Amino acid sequence: MKIVTFGEIMMRLNPEGYLRFVQANRFEASYAGGEANVAVSLANYGLDASFVTKLPANPLGESARNELRRFGVGTDSIVWGGPRLGIYFVEKGASQRASKVVYDRAGSSIALAKRKDFDWPKILKGAKWFHFTGITPALGGELPEICMDALKFCKAHRITVSCDLNYRGKLWSREDAGRCMAKLVPYVDVLIANESDAADVFGIVGEGSNVESGKLEKQGYISVAEQLSRRFGCGKVAITLRTSLSAFDNKWAGVLYCGGKAYFSPEYMVHIVDRVGGGDSFGGGLIYALATGRKPQAAIDFAVAASCLKHSIEHDFNHMSVAEVESLAAGNATGRVQR
Repeated sequence: MKIVTFGEIMMRLNPEGYLRFVQANRFEASYAGGEANVAVSLANYGLDASFVTKLPANPLGESARNELRRFGVGTDSIVWGGPRLGIYFVEKGASQRASKVVYDRAGSSIALAKRKDFDWPKILKGAKWFHFTGITPALGGELPEICMDALKFCKAHRITVSCDLNYRGKLWSREDAGRCMAKLVPYVDVLIANESDAADVFGIVGEGSNVESGKLEKQGYISVAEQLSRRFGCGKVAITLRTSLSAFDNKWAGVLYCGGKAYFSPEYMVHIVDRVGGGDSFGGGLIYALATGRKPQAAIDFAVAASCLKHSIEHDFNHMSVAEVESLAAGNATGRVQR
């Protein structure tokens, strides 16, 4: 099955270990981006995953492309040109100190892309699934229209579409996000969000839940999923449930709403190595599970287990196998040495 993801890939720079930005005299470099992270997960699970973006025709753009190829992601539809590769800096949190992200992505090649850059009939030929996130239209320029071009082609050719709302307040306002995503989400078959995304983008709030206090009520999440499904006609809505006890320790679970019924995963206690990319690993796990025909309960169980394991891995990509994810989903959560 061919799956196409579309968005921005950036260079990620972070201080060693848990150093703060002001302490750092060197930075570790890796590559990441919401949709690129999903593509790596899917390729790692054995699916035919391709990533589409626009990259500068220079060694940094080539390095980003090569990193994707190293993990089996198709890159033949990448468009070349424009001035630069986006960068983001990550300061990992510890204990009660939150992680911080600083973007340096303005004027990147993909942000300045034009509608004529992307030949969607050619790019999506033979594709069965298309994935994007709310980050991509948030980059501005012609990207909202570029996303719409892709979605209309998918709708006309019965290509399944998934979208992670992924609201980023550093990229656009709630009002702009709401107006734009309200036009795109009606084309989405599988919508992925968390409670704060739904509230920030669409003003949808579940009763009895407060993400800041860590109070998470199941009925509130069902309400959010029902409202999203009813307003936009999405056949499936998946919501991640994170209770942040500290920067190190979170509770992690998820719910998949479809056919008028909610399916909840087990809840995991996660001791975090690196949480950036955790939501993308959930999306990758969910797409894999649904695309390979798993039933709703098995699909949400796989997605949450995949994302739970990603929290143990440095940098954005999830380097777990299907067998390892299935083992955790089946209850093998002791973390004992395998000999």
